Amino acid sequence: MTAHAELAHYRKTPPTASSTPTAPSTPSTRIDRPRPGDGRLLWRLARDSGTLDLNSAYSYLLWCRDFAGTSAVARDASGRAVGFVSGYLRPESPGTLLVWQIAVDESVRGLGIAGALLDDLSARVAAEHGLSSLETTISPGNLASERLFASYAARHGATLTREVLFAPEEFPDRGYAPEVLHRIGPLHF
Repeated sequence: MTAHAELAHYRKTPPTASSTPTAPSTPSTRIDRPRPGDGRLLWRLARDSGTLDLNSAYSYLLWCRDFAGTSAVARDASGRAVGFVSGYLRPESPGTLLVWQIAVDESVRGLGIAGALLDDLSARVAAEHGLSSLETTISPGNLASERLFASYAARHGATLTREVLFAPEEFPDRGYAPEVLHRIGPLHF
């Protein structure tokens, strides 16, 4: 598909992914706020995901310090980080949580940890700040992420809309696909 065709396909189209609810995480997994020392672990999870744009290790350290209130980490029974979600409240729309990245270690994928991370984080943000909508961007073809966020919208009885947020020509280098904004709301907690 050409970039122009991708843009046309993603302009305000309804989701096509399945709305099957995500399974609960394993009983031995706990979700909490990241700590600055988790930054290196989250950087490794992002690197090993194979799909996320990898930011500098320093940025993950800062994220765990400055955005811990709008991020979450999943830990296994030994306390090892096996997943994370990072996000922030949009300054122009403080009731909107923008999910920046979400990753789960390959060894525990398929157990519902990504869905549990989103549910836990959004409930915590709603209780502490108020939350009316959730946004994320997904590159075309990332079906796992499309299914994850469609499932989240279905579990929360919310509408999911999509539109191109950043077209390929807006990036400084060639080869970027459009970033498609997925907006979920209204949310009620």
